[in-house]
Formats: sequence, C-alpha cells, structure tokens
Amino acid sequence: MSPDTPDIPPSPVKEASAAAVGGAAPVVAPPVVKARHPVSWMSMLALVVAAFSLVLAGLIWQKLGFTQQELARRSQDSTVQAVEVRTVAKQAEALTQELQARLAVAEIKLSEVTLQRSQLEELMLALSRSRDDNLVQDIESALRLALQQTQLTGSVQPLVSALQAADQRIARAAQPRLNPVQRAIQRDIERIQGAALTDVPTLVLRVDELARQVDDWPVQNDVGVKTASTISRRADVAASGKAAVQPPAAKAGAPDLAEPAPSLPAQETGWSRVSMAWSSFWQRVWTDVTRSGRELVRVSRIDRPEAALLAPEQAFFLRENIKLRLLNARLGLLSRQLNAVEADLKSTELALGRYFDTTAPQVMAAQKTLGQLRTELSTADLPRPDESLAALAAAAGGR
Repeated sequence: MSPDTPDIPPSPVKEASAAAVGGAAPVVAPPVVKARHPVSWMSMLALVVAAFSLVLAGLIWQKLGFTQQELARRSQDSTVQAVEVRTVAKQAEALTQELQARLAVAEIKLSEVTLQRSQLEELMLALSRSRDDNLVQDIESALRLALQQTQLTGSVQPLVSALQAADQRIARAAQPRLNPVQRAIQRDIERIQGAALTDVPTLVLRVDELARQVDDWPVQNDVGVKTASTISRRADVAASGKAAVQPPAAKAGAPDLAEPAPSLPAQETGWSRVSMAWSSFWQRVWTDVTRSGRELVRVSRIDRPEAALLAPEQAFFLRENIKLRLLNARLGLLSRQLNAVEADLKSTELALGRYFDTTAPQVMAAQKTLGQLRTELSTADLPRPDESLAALAAAAGGR
C-alpha cells in the first residue's frame, strides 16, 4: 500500500467469517464506528487540486512553448518574407523605372509614328487627288479628241464611244468626288444618242449633182434658148392654129363623132375643103412670120442690167465661179465647216437668181435644192458634250 493511504480497522464481518471458517462459533460483536479525521480529506483534495493544477500548468507551459515556437517560426518567416518583399519591391521599383523609361521612349516613338502617319495620309490623299486629277484630265482630253473626230467625220459614234469609256473609267475609280461627272456623262450619252442628225454624205452627193448641172443653167441674156416663157408662147400659138383649122363640128365638141354627116351636095363639100385648106395655109404663114419677128426682136423688162450686159466669156467664168463655190461647200461639208457651207450656198443662190433665167425648169429645180440644203444645214449641228465638259472643269477646279 501506499504510505499515503490511511489506516482502516478490520471489519467485524470479516472476522466473523474467518472464525466460522476456523470452525468456531461466530461471535457477533457490535460494530465499532471510528470517526474519520477531517484533515485527511482536505489534504487529499488539496493534493488532487495541486496535481491537477500541476498538470494543467504543465499543459499550459507546453502550449505556451509551442506558441512561442510557432511565434518564433512565424516571426522568422515574416522576416524572410519581409526581406523577400523588400527585394521584390526593389525589383518592382527598378522595373517601374525601366517601364517609365520605356514608356517615355514609346511615347516619343508613338508621337513620331503619329507624325509619320499624318504625313503618310497627306501623301496618300495627295496621290489620290493627283490620280483623280489625272483621270479628269485624261477624260477631258479624250472627249475633246472625240469631239474633233465627230466634227471631221460627221458621225457621233466616236463621241458616244469616248463618253461610254469615260463612264466605265469613273465607275472603276469609285471616287465619290466624280459622281456628278458620271451623271453628266450619262445624260450627254442619252441626249446625243437621241439627237436627229443630217446625213452629210447625202448632202455631199446633192452638192456634186448641182455642180454637174451648172452648165445646163441658161443665163438671162442667152439668144435662141428655149426658156419656159418661149415654150409657153409657142404652145399658145400652136393651140390657136389648131383651133382655126379645126372644123366647126369639132369646135362645137360634137359628142358623137360616129354620127353620119348630113347629106350635102358634092360641089359644096369640095369647096369647103378648099377654103379650109387655103385659110390654114395663110394661118401657118402668118404664124411663121410673127414668130420670126418675135425671135428677131425681143422686148423685155430688164430689172438687173448686169445680167443683160453679161458677155459670153463672162458667163463661162460665172459658171466656173459657181462650180468653185459648190466645191467649196462640198469641202466645208466634209470638214464640218457649216458656216462656210451656208455662206457658199447663199452666194450661189444669189448668183442664180441674179444672172440666170429663173423661169427655166433647171434653174427652178436648182433653187429648190439650194433652199433644201440650207434648211437641212440649219439643223445639222452636231451635239456637244457641254454638260460633261462643265462637270469635268468643276471637278478639276475643286481639288
């Protein structure tokens, strides 16, 4: 037993049981109650509390040691981390300075790039405008050349082809600045294709025909020329002679020529025939004499003395001069000099009315042809691409 255990007296029950075992009669003794000392319990309680306190203090001390160790470890870790943070902060500061230097360099380069970009944009814009200006100048030159070809040939096909080519070039360029030019070109194409033009080759042929007929035109002072007035007078005389020779029945216009004439004596019928033949003879003689007199002496009113005083050799040169004017008119038609053509035709028409017999059928037909030519020339103006040229000038001036 432990020395700290208190002395406990033996129990009477146990002694009685032991005596019974020994064979003796058991003697039951009265229980003796021994009073316990209160100090022993208090000491035991104090010892337990002390032990518990000691254990608890040990545990606390151990925990405190662990805590100190953990704090030391963490302090050491914090110190290491602080050193690392300082290192990283120094590195970050160095990197920040380096980045600031790089940013300054980048800003300088960015400003240079921006400047170069602005210069490049200006250069591209200048090149684009220069290309547009070159395109406008090329189109204008092509249109003016096509206009000259149209004036020389008398056909609008070169001008229409040039306008269509210009429209295609502008469509491929895709420049909004040239959209008004494209619309003007399209309107000119529609207007030129719908314009009514005079057939210049036909006019040239008609002028050539007039030049060939100049030698057949009679002048006013020609003698022995069968003019329209002379032919009409001869026709009147012939008609009067036939009327005189015609029998009374024919003059009366008998409706039925098949009716048998009334029966007359043979002597009266023969005498009438002789008298009619005699009268017709004298009528023919009178007609021939008066005609010879009229051809020998002619009385007429002279409104233009220069036509009457025109000599035969001068008439030759007059006809040659008219031929030259008609040839000049032909050349003017081929070269599209319409003003010169109209002036030549007008002078030819004036000479025709002044020196030639305007009652002759050839002269009348020539005057009619000249009038038709002048009328057709007044409507023979070729259309011009004025709207397209104005739009091109505006586009070239708006650069």
